[in-house]
Amino acid sequence: MRYFTLFIFLIVISSACSTTTVYIVRHGEKVNETDTTNLSPAGYARAAALAERLGNQPIDSIFSTPYRRTRQTVQPLAQRLGVPVIDYPAKPTEAIVNRVGTSKGKTVLVVGHSNTILEIARGLGAQPTMTRIESGDFDNLLQVRLHRGLFRKSVTFSQTTYGQMTPP
Repeated sequence: MRYFTLFIFLIVISSACSTTTVYIVRHGEKVNETDTTNLSPAGYARAAALAERLGNQPIDSIFSTPYRRTRQTVQPLAQRLGVPVIDYPAKPTEAIVNRVGTSKGKTVLVVGHSNTILEIARGLGAQPTMTRIESGDFDNLLQVRLHRGLFRKSVTFSQTTYGQMTPP
């Protein structure tokens, strides 16, 4: 009986501990400023670069705003991994933050916009050093790791780039 109790205790402890990894990117370069625009050739190249960069990651869920440019950005990766793309509203960002924040032990990709990706990272508890994403800046790849222990939660944040660097 003592071993059974210990076994149950270990299961409870292990289920309370998890790490969720959230990748956050902006859509690729677009043809124009309209809401219904497609990706430009550079944007399609960036989408391919995203698929190459994250194609070996164990991504469980892919979230995209319902705009054409965000869906086109994530489509090559979704096809490569066989993971469906789930729409989320661009605003308020709390909706996606809450949805992703409750994931435990998953790896998630969120594709958003220049005015939302830093806000999403902050909502998850990260502290990006950038204060804004410029309109011509498309190469940021943010990573937020949510570590949940038995008695505490911690967040780590890293920022890198992918694909062709966007000019300063």
